[in-house]
Amino acid sequence: MSEAIQAGGWGLLAGSALLLGAVIGYGLRVPQQVIALVMAFGAGVLLSAVSFELVGEAYEQGGLAPAVVGTLGGAAAYTVGNLWLARRGARHRKRSGHHTGQAQPTEQQQSGSGLALALGALLDGVPESAVIGVSLLDGGAVSLVTVAAVFISNVPEGLSSSAGMKKAGRGKGYVFAVWGAIAAASTVAAILGYVVLGGFSATVIAGVTAVAAGAILAMIADTMIPEAFEEAHLAIGLVTVAGFLVSFALSHA
Repeated sequence: MSEAIQAGGWGLLAGSALLLGAVIGYGLRVPQQVIALVMAFGAGVLLSAVSFELVGEAYEQGGLAPAVVGTLGGAAAYTVGNLWLARRGARHRKRSGHHTGQAQPTEQQQSGSGLALALGALLDGVPESAVIGVSLLDGGAVSLVTVAAVFISNVPEGLSSSAGMKKAGRGKGYVFAVWGAIAAASTVAAILGYVVLGGFSATVIAGVTAVAAGAILAMIADTMIPEAFEEAHLAIGLVTVAGFLVSFALSHA
C-alpha cells in the first residue's frame, strides 16, 4: 500500500505541472513565441523519455512483439479518441488561440465543446501518469526521468491550453477546475498503473508500457508539435533537440 501511495504522489507531482502552467497561462500575458518554444522543448523531452524509458523498457522486458504491437495499439487508440473529440470541439485544445481558425471554440460556437476540451485533457494526461505508476514495478523505485519528462512537458501544455480557454471566453473557475481535475486524475492513474499491473507478467507490463508510449507519441505529433511549429517554426527543430538531449542526459546520468 505504501508504494501505491508513493505512485500516487509522483503522479500528483507530474500532474500538478498542468495546474502550474494553467495559472501562468491564464494569469499572465505570455508571448506566443515563448509558449511555442517551451512547447517544443517539452515535446523533445517527452520524445526522449518515450524512446529510452518506455519503448526501450518495453523491449527489454517483453521483446520486440509486445513493444511494437503495444506502441501501435496505443497510437491507434489515442487517434480514434482524438478524432471523436475533435468533432466535438476539442481539436485545438492545446492551442493558445492566436490564429484564426485554430482557436478553441466557445460554447456558443459549438455546444458541448467545454466538456470535449476537458475529456481531451484527460486523454492526453492519463497515459503519461499511468506509466509513472508502472515504473515503480521495476525494482520498487520510480523512474525519475519519466516523472521529470512528464512534469516539464505538462507546464507548456497547461499554459498554452489555458490561454486558449481564456480567449474562448471560459472563466477562471472552469479552467482551474479542469486542470485541477486532471491533476487528481493523474494521481489515480499512477496508482492504478501500479496496483492493477502489479500481479501481471513482465510481458503484459511491457505491452501496457508500450501502449502508453504509443499514445504519448501520437499526442506529441498531433497536438504539441503543431502548436510549437505555428509560432516558432524557424527554431522548433533546435529547441526540440535541446529538450531531447536534456532528457537523454537525465536517463543516462
